Amino acid sequence: MATDYDEVRPDVAEASEKTLKDVQKIDAPTAKSVNTELDETDVSDGLELPGAIVDEELSVDVVPQGEDEFVCVECFTIRHRSQAEEKTKSGVICRDCVLEYA
Repeated sequence: MATDYDEVRPDVAEASEKTLKDVQKIDAPTAKSVNTELDETDVSDGLELPGAIVDEELSVDVVPQGEDEFVCVECFTIRHRSQAEEKTKSGVICRDCVLEYA
């Protein structure tokens, strides 16, 4: 006799049907009522949250790499030459990256 493994087992089907009936009995809010409640309790109008983006122009001073600095080829940060730990074909690796990947 062939068995259909895709067929839902009777105990699972009954449990699913019972759960569906239970959910239908619950007085769940409708999308319109939830939207209305959210509109009524919206207090964020006119308030500025900390860290919010402001419509102001930002200015950043860019400082060029110094002669005693290098860019680590692992973490791509500018380090002082005293932090140079290992020289490879691709460039210099800083002390932190050598310790991290060792």
